[in-house]
Amino acid sequence: MSSGDDEQSQALAKPTFTEVQASAVVESVFGLKVSKIQPLPSYDDQNFHVHISKIKDTSDGPIEYVLKISNTEASKNPDLIEVQNHIIMFLKAAGFPTASVCRTKGDNTTSLMSVDSGTEIKSYLVRLLTYLPGKPIAKIPVSSQLLYEIGRLAAKLDKALELNDHDKQKGGRYTKPIDGSFWKNCTTDDIISKNTPTLPQVNAPTDSSQCIQKFHHPKLSNLHRENFIWNLKNIPLLEKYVDALGQNRNREIVEQVIQLFKKEVMTKLSHFRECINHGDLNDHNILVESSKSAFGDAVYQVSGILDFGDMSYGYYVFEVAITIMYMMIESKNPIQVGGHVLAGFESIIPLTAVERSALFLLVCSRFCQSLVMATYSCQLHPENKEYLMITAKTGWKHLQQMFDMGQKAVEEIWFETAKSYESGISL
Repeated sequence: MSSGDDEQSQALAKPTFTEVQASAVVESVFGLKVSKIQPLPSYDDQNFHVHISKIKDTSDGPIEYVLKISNTEASKNPDLIEVQNHIIMFLKAAGFPTASVCRTKGDNTTSLMSVDSGTEIKSYLVRLLTYLPGKPIAKIPVSSQLLYEIGRLAAKLDKALELNDHDKQKGGRYTKPIDGSFWKNCTTDDIISKNTPTLPQVNAPTDSSQCIQKFHHPKLSNLHRENFIWNLKNIPLLEKYVDALGQNRNREIVEQVIQLFKKEVMTKLSHFRECINHGDLNDHNILVESSKSAFGDAVYQVSGILDFGDMSYGYYVFEVAITIMYMMIESKNPIQVGGHVLAGFESIIPLTAVERSALFLLVCSRFCQSLVMATYSCQLHPENKEYLMITAKTGWKHLQQMFDMGQKAVEEIWFETAKSYESGISL
């Protein structure tokens, strides 16, 4: 979603590459002949859907890619993007439906492009990922079972990236136990796509025991993003942006949430279990594909996980709170959503009592983050308003409903729904 720190909205410059320029990047940097290219929606970076022309003797390779061009602020931290790339590859090796990362002609995973804007030279990091098929879950009716599975997916991601204190300080190699030998003792450099990847197709891990061993990378400390506006820990930073809301009830709710966060959450952080968060499992970053059930109706399964740009150190409870909030956006019964997502998450990582007690306020806080920053960003980039305000279409209404119902009433619905899965009869 966003790739800079607290002051990023003023400092970054969103790329403005034309389709012709983007095609030239793909051909000159990655050595692929473009047959078709079109822009994709994005928050503060620039993405293109790229089709390439087939070359003789390369019939097994992909023909669709996503060219990602980072904004100027994110491009100043190539180490962070390198870590993100390696996590994507690590998860791919574990069987998660992530993209493959392609190498440049110079055998790197990114390339820094310098562009003369007429008044200054701007630098942008570019990278190429394989295109993942499927529909965003924002485009389909989401069942309680799919919400449960998305909750499980969120927990599996965090579980796969679990680290101990020693691992956080050192890089290393890893072993992927699925399928025995192919990934044994290989580093992430061994599994980067060579433009025509031949990665084996495997199913996502069904439980934590099947997950890969510890993730290691010497630059992992870059995920300690202390002033990153999208880390839930940094809700107090929203105070700098609330003026964008004007004077209304929305602002009153946001200011109350910020104060409650300082009082009720900041004091509990030391009791939360730490992990690496994806941080942006929203309804446009999870793709699904359908199949027919025995009864002839559509059954959806997750086919892709997108956008690892908001990854940072956080807590398990942050991940489930963020996921619940985004799954509420398109739901006709938003308050009921939380229980199904929570049940799925807790089937992998049960929350502690302290973590559960903070969940309601964390979901409200994520609404505030998304809604406030969207409003603020629209003032800077009005041309991108349609994309920036996706959450706002229903988000303010959902936040107000949660606030009006109160924590006790909402928690009762969530926790009773989650409990119902224990007996095999979900509400």
